[in-house]
Amino acid sequence: MKNLIIFIPSIENAGVEKNLFILSNYFAKHINNTYLVTANNNYKKKFNKKIKIVCPKSRFFNNQSRTIKSICCFFLILNLFKRKKFVLFSFQQNLFALIISKIFSVDLIIRLNTSPNKYISNYFQKIIFQTIYKLANEIIVNSKDFKKNLKKKLNVKSSYIYNPIITNEKFKKKRKKINKHLKILNIGRLTHQKDQMTLLRSLKLLKENNIRFKASIIGGGYNYDNLKEYIKTHQLQKEIKLLGYKKNAHKFMNKANLFVLSSKYEGLPNVLIEAQASGTPIISSNCPSGPKEILMNGKLGELFKVGDYESLCKKIFEYSKNKKILKKKSILAKKYLYRYNYKSNLEKYLKILKNNID
Repeated sequence: MKNLIIFIPSIENAGVEKNLFILSNYFAKHINNTYLVTANNNYKKKFNKKIKIVCPKSRFFNNQSRTIKSICCFFLILNLFKRKKFVLFSFQQNLFALIISKIFSVDLIIRLNTSPNKYISNYFQKIIFQTIYKLANEIIVNSKDFKKNLKKKLNVKSSYIYNPIITNEKFKKKRKKINKHLKILNIGRLTHQKDQMTLLRSLKLLKENNIRFKASIIGGGYNYDNLKEYIKTHQLQKEIKLLGYKKNAHKFMNKANLFVLSSKYEGLPNVLIEAQASGTPIISSNCPSGPKEILMNGKLGELFKVGDYESLCKKIFEYSKNKKILKKKSILAKKYLYRYNYKSNLEKYLKILKNNID
């Protein structure tokens, strides 16, 4: 039997990493020799002790670019391949993973997390990623829309498996009636992709329309200063709080009465599924890919055009005046959580891996 290498150069505090921890720990229970290669050495405690973590001893690489981290991992893997036979499971699209798989003639499985809209902005990028994907043994994506998008844009075939989400007791609660104002929540890295600026612009309009609300934005990232400056410039400090990264984000979910996702692109955003599990009404951008599928084209929540802050403001305004429609959708959403069944989706991953390992 071959060994398994899970390849993820950069680990951050985000939805992708939640899936990484769940999948890696599950694989380790069923595959004897599981290695994880990463340039980050500060997340070891989150992994099963059976996983052999291969990373630099120095913390120097923790804050380096993804390219530098990939080069570091390239050399770490080279050393491993000298001694053992492996199947390479790349948790992100990565040219180095492809090079390694071809040098050592090993099977390569790539799990994609984010819509191809992110990385095919020009013809050159399109050719590079098209080549990587077509030379891999398996491509796994996390939604039907993602699969269709990949086929349409790059003519690449893939399998889709929904993220295995733990929708346990921490997301279940009895909601208190909040009459004074809305409690709006957004969770995500403060980046161009997550586009919290669209949310801020919509909230500015909401305040101008004399709607009382409190908004909490949870997450860290390079866009923090820009968002903070916008809040200060438009005197929204009393209404909007940037709370940074929180380990217990679910507690905020359980206190919110509206969740807003403003992303420009996604894969299958865990946070929307967690909002459904907690019974929190949802308004989301109709970005590629994931939200439309999770919300069943508006059946389980509201959708607005990417970047259209006026439309978002209108939907929040309508919800503030009549909460019944969106609340009914959030109740209905719980009936469809079976799609993200933890056990069955993990078993689908394991089946693909074992087909390549045995």
